[in-house]
Amino acid sequence: MVVPLVEMRGITKVFPGVVANDGVNLSVQAGEIHALLGENGAGKSTLMSILTGLYRPDGGEIYIDGQRANFRSPRDAIAAGIGMVHQHFRLVAPFTVTENVALGLKGGLKLNLNKLAGEIAALSKEYGLQVDPQARIWQLSVGEQQRVEIIKLLYRHARVLILDEPTAVLTPQEARDLYQTLKKMAARGCAVIFITHKLQEVMDAADTITILRGGKTVATVKKSETNEKELARMMVGREILWQVNKPAPRKGDKVLEIKDLKALNDKGLPALRGINLAVYAGEILGIAGVAGNGQRELAEVIAGLRPSQGGTITVAGQELGQCDPCRVINAGVGYIPEDRLGMGLVPNLGAVDNLLLKEYRHPRWGKILLNRRAARQWARELVERFQVKMAGLDAPVKMMSGGNLQRLLLAREISTRPRLLVAVYPARGLDVGATETVHRLLLEQRAAGTAILLISEDLEELFRLADRIAVMYEGEIMGLVATEEASVEEVGLMMAGAKRMEVSA
Repeated sequence: MVVPLVEMRGITKVFPGVVANDGVNLSVQAGEIHALLGENGAGKSTLMSILTGLYRPDGGEIYIDGQRANFRSPRDAIAAGIGMVHQHFRLVAPFTVTENVALGLKGGLKLNLNKLAGEIAALSKEYGLQVDPQARIWQLSVGEQQRVEIIKLLYRHARVLILDEPTAVLTPQEARDLYQTLKKMAARGCAVIFITHKLQEVMDAADTITILRGGKTVATVKKSETNEKELARMMVGREILWQVNKPAPRKGDKVLEIKDLKALNDKGLPALRGINLAVYAGEILGIAGVAGNGQRELAEVIAGLRPSQGGTITVAGQELGQCDPCRVINAGVGYIPEDRLGMGLVPNLGAVDNLLLKEYRHPRWGKILLNRRAARQWARELVERFQVKMAGLDAPVKMMSGGNLQRLLLAREISTRPRLLVAVYPARGLDVGATETVHRLLLEQRAAGTAILLISEDLEELFRLADRIAVMYEGEIMGLVATEEASVEEVGLMMAGAKRMEVSA
């Protein structure tokens, strides 16, 4: 009998009031790509945090190459050849990419950072993970930060690679290249644990699949013995409606009009190079592109969070002018940022205060003092309407799962009845059940006549929801296509800058 490279037996981990892992079993062979599936809160991250030495289990055993392991810290796990890209990145924001990769390496002050930067650049080029070794983490988008985490693992030659949503920042072509790289690493004897909410990725890349639900192991199956529908049912405990109800768009008046928009990134370099777009009432315009090609800057300029360097933005006939979030809000713009917890919500505040962030000036809360009783009742109604699960209205929202955080954010933005809704990666990191809810809410807003600008790197999401897709590359629009007339390959080529089409808004 072949001894697994990684074996976790009966792993139990209890937090105050929550059993995160309840006797979980996981066995991963060397040379295998093993997918770990489950809803947000199913216990996947906790299980992997135990395997990487961040948490100590309350019960159960871990074996590496058949030998009992007792990880007292991440250093012990790293020494055993285990590395993980976490859902919430472990990066030091003021440090450069090179300095972050250097953390934990032997050598200390004797490390040659210039040499390391060159090696990082080579790795970036080899694996198609474009990132500037000298950039500081706070200057990078969420997608670019994820690339840094992947590079950290590749640089350390980990024997056990735990990857959480690694293809979220890649084009379809780059994703296929990554799959081939993972298969090569598995062929060399590594064990790859591939955490993803994209079931098609599981069917494309995995050899074996373990499903968690409610902190317990539901099943471990071979890819050849299952399908996407069955995996989804095991994950959420019910049938998932794969087909969305998206009737033909009722194209209304022009709500958003962008003309010759220019803006700089955090390094002072051009991020938007003359963008021209229009979004109409009752339609979803999708923005496709690899992270770092101007999508974040586009959303922030529209939201009034970043100054433009030229051009105009008009919402419902009103020109917004320069960098004024209050004016943007008053114009009827809702904004769902990519960083739901860092920018969209205040982590240490409760649901009531977070829901009030854009509504506290409303006359219904009183002219001088805020009517807390009325605000709590309003918040309670929104929480029930959007089915947000939480410990209580006053509990810090940082304790909530990703899916519930996104529901709360959507509740706040949709409750203002926006003319325009700018949604940036709204389903990133969410399980299939939470993704289904987010997509349903966006389509309900479309049906209500809201104009929606949907920025996503997930082409499956864009093809499912968008009426038209614009592709961004290096701050320019490479093409604008009707979804029913476009192909994934065509959009992927534009994302990579290999194809350009004539654009007309």
